[in-house]
Amino acid sequence: MSIDTATAAKVAKLARIKVEEDALPALAQEFNTILGFIEQLNEVDVEGVDPMTSVTPQRLKRRVDEVTDGSQQDKVLKNAPDAREGFFVVPKVVE
Repeated sequence: MSIDTATAAKVAKLARIKVEEDALPALAQEFNTILGFIEQLNEVDVEGVDPMTSVTPQRLKRRVDEVTDGSQQDKVLKNAPDAREGFFVVPKVVE
């Protein structure tokens, strides 16, 4: 797959990145370099290789999944500009 300057301009527009007209050929070339690297990666045989989350083996810490109310209502409401009866008070926005 080859990216031309028109495609590079379209990608820049979709990404909402302003790219000057004279910089489009360099951007297209950079896209082509990236795509070439991806094609090179696709040639690697990964049959039998397990997916990894890290380059060093490690076991994730686990905890019991319990539903609680958090027991921190006072701490949460302490920074509220206005709190009443255990709730945030907000100005009325819909009439």
